[in-house]
Amino acid sequence: MVDVLTKKQRSYNMSMIRGRNTKPEIRLRKLLFSKGLRGYRLSGLPGKPDIIFSKYKITIFVDGCFWHKCPEHFKEPATRKRFWAKKIDGNVKRDREINRILKTEGWAVLRFWEHDIEKDINKCYLSVLNELLKKGYRNGN
Repeated sequence: MVDVLTKKQRSYNMSMIRGRNTKPEIRLRKLLFSKGLRGYRLSGLPGKPDIIFSKYKITIFVDGCFWHKCPEHFKEPATRKRFWAKKIDGNVKRDREINRILKTEGWAVLRFWEHDIEKDINKCYLSVLNELLKKGYRNGN
């Protein structure tokens, strides 16, 4: 199948895809903030976690179903199959390596699929809260 857009148009479209501050990330951050979990930051570790609770050594990633090859929702692109397979498989491999590095350094790593946040954001919140409690978090602390 031939692309219906010019190379310049396709390049522009791809440049508009966000890697940071996606809607699912923002939804999760807003919920955490509204529940009083405010001691997080947004950058500074390998793999660029979406949310970091540095005091408790907890990192949170919100992974897109397409970009990180969700086993439930990933659909192989119809065009440029080799290019996309290499790109997405590389993302998955990098995710595993980042998890290994962070865990070796003593960090807890939580990963949520974008569909987890869409489907049941409260379950994601409870996972974060549970991990914080395991690491010594106290309300208001």
